[in-house]
Amino acid sequence: MKVAVPCHAFCRHPTLRAELLAVCDDVRFNDGFRRFSECELAGWIDGCDAAIVALEPITETFLAAAPRLRVISKYGVGVDNLDPAALKRHGIRLGWQGGTNALSVAELALCFAIAGLRHVGATAAAMRAGARPGAAMGRHLSGRVVGIHGCGHVGRQFVRLLAPFGCTILARDIADQAEFYRRHGVEAVSFDDLLSRSEVLSLHLPLTDATQGLYSAAVLFRLREDCVLINTCRGGIVDETALKTVLSEGRIAAACFDVFAEEPPGDDALLTLPNFLATPHLAGSAEEARLAMGRAAIRGLFENAVPEPGRSPFD
Repeated sequence: MKVAVPCHAFCRHPTLRAELLAVCDDVRFNDGFRRFSECELAGWIDGCDAAIVALEPITETFLAAAPRLRVISKYGVGVDNLDPAALKRHGIRLGWQGGTNALSVAELALCFAIAGLRHVGATAAAMRAGARPGAAMGRHLSGRVVGIHGCGHVGRQFVRLLAPFGCTILARDIADQAEFYRRHGVEAVSFDDLLSRSEVLSLHLPLTDATQGLYSAAVLFRLREDCVLINTCRGGIVDETALKTVLSEGRIAAACFDVFAEEPPGDDALLTLPNFLATPHLAGSAEEARLAMGRAAIRGLFENAVPEPGRSPFD
């Protein structure tokens, strides 16, 4: 099997490189860390049987230009860059494992919850700019009402991390999570209740047709004025123009985002708002998560199946 690895994070990791070479002796690494266009990627992968990809777009156009490719293995868990119908049409097998970076993402969400409630971003930026702000009055995470939209792998880890804080935890998910909710004291709520009651609201949703733009201006205006909104899942779920408005007008307390509709983000008017804390899509960038995602991707070269649109992981 000849394997191509365009994924930068995998190529930069010596342990993952060595473990891949131990099972595949013909590997093309992206050692120049190039960012390929769709056509460039097809040309670079040409002649390979399999590829380990992260956020590279795997579309009909790409697959038509890479006829030898038989397996795509995913580094990471998001699949919004993969076209399941195109994969099926071309008979491409997909290696994918959910939850490999769940703890890493959940820990950042916890970090964001505390930082948003305690004005960490705004006061740190002011200090760095030479100002010496007075103490900013914040709130404890302990005892807060925390809403979780999407209680899959990451959402469930976030629930576990919140256990010592004695929060009232609300959750909204399309799947039946009744047993998990019962064991962890989580209250299943409607979307309306999630918006109206959450003092901290953390999003853990996939980007799909149903979630694209879900947090529109109309939805954001329904949040509590003291709400801290957290997004560590996918850009495009929250209308960033509307977010800028609600933050600048003080309609919500703060927002903490690791993901954006366009990455890297270019809206400095949003990024520099004092009640907005941003990180550059680093939720999965912990050493333990990198190893787990990379090892899952290596296994995916051998443990895979032709995906079915509408079924996991595309449901």
